[in-house]
Amino acid sequence: MIGSLYTGISGLNANSKAMSVIGDNIANVNTPGFKGSRSSFANILSQSLDGSPNNQIGRGVMMSGVSALWSSGSVENTSNNTDLSINGQGLFLVNNSSGTTYYTRAGEFSFDKNGNLVNPDGFFVQGYQTDASGALGAIGNIRIPEGTTPAQATSEFSLGVNLDAGAAEGDQYATSFSVYDSLGNDIPATLTFTKTANANEWDWEATVPTSFVGAGNEIVGGATFTFNADGTLPNGVDPTISIPLTNGATAPLAATWDLFDSTGATNGDLVQYASDSATTSVYQDGFTSGTLQSVSVDTKGIFSALYTNGTLTPFHQIVLADFPSYQGLAKIGNNLYAETLVSGPPLTGIPGASGLGPITPNSLEMSNVDLAEEFVKMITTQRAFQANSRVITTSDEILAELMNMKR
Repeated sequence: MIGSLYTGISGLNANSKAMSVIGDNIANVNTPGFKGSRSSFANILSQSLDGSPNNQIGRGVMMSGVSALWSSGSVENTSNNTDLSINGQGLFLVNNSSGTTYYTRAGEFSFDKNGNLVNPDGFFVQGYQTDASGALGAIGNIRIPEGTTPAQATSEFSLGVNLDAGAAEGDQYATSFSVYDSLGNDIPATLTFTKTANANEWDWEATVPTSFVGAGNEIVGGATFTFNADGTLPNGVDPTISIPLTNGATAPLAATWDLFDSTGATNGDLVQYASDSATTSVYQDGFTSGTLQSVSVDTKGIFSALYTNGTLTPFHQIVLADFPSYQGLAKIGNNLYAETLVSGPPLTGIPGASGLGPITPNSLEMSNVDLAEEFVKMITTQRAFQANSRVITTSDEILAELMNMKR
């Protein structure tokens, strides 16, 4: 009977530990990225009364382990565009001040005073450095680029223009647009079209203000267009305007007027139809310098800087890690995990590739704890604890009866 006392005690110990696991799950029901745990039980080695396998008595139960449940939690939308969730496999990489790498599913990130993307504990979020073309570089801290983005001089422009096919000789149509020099100065340019005496023929002239080029240099381009009978241009070569700047910028500023494709065929921007002359579109590839206005993140985890000049420049792409065994990761607190021999080495990559999930900006993955399931486990664990306590109580009563036999 004394053996049954210890059997009951094993049940009390195992179920009290299981209750601790359940309590931890419930306590973290609102913890971002938290993964609930599950208790596993195993019977203790049986004892044979006479050495026969058919006459074995169990010696109780023990907790054989606690395993994490890695199912995804629900996603909560937020107003912070640097709050990130992973839609599928993967873990974020964060480094502490000494460079030690940890892993987390909690994407509650923000920029610190130095422009580094950090988690609530100040650990640095890791990502691939990228250039303007999106090419990946080394992994490092994600940091907002400093300074201003430089100006870019205009090298090409295009205009969607219709010239009135019913215009008389001498009729003119003028349209204006801006080009930028190497210093980012906005230079107004004007294209003036004049109908000649010949059918379907127009002269054009490009001019800029005297203040940019000096007196007598206002005309920076010109020629004659002869349209086909269907109102389109015949095959040709893109014309160029050349602006002899005197303001200290790179001179001359040469800008190609995009009218023909690589084969010489018209792209349809400049036409002559029987309707009023009008400009329908304007494009040029130059811009002034700009200062940082905001930062955006897309589903591929690419961080891009939006500048006041309208340019959008990628500067980092977040890196994710996958593991052969998520169960082998070591919990170290603060929603962080560490690599172990059991987990295997991390396999890093970009979101949405190599089995890693894409990123959802403005969102947080919440805990995957199911309260209803935890309450059911709590009830069954409580009943198991009570039942084992009854085993001890009953064994004690039997021993008391045995002792009373002596009286």
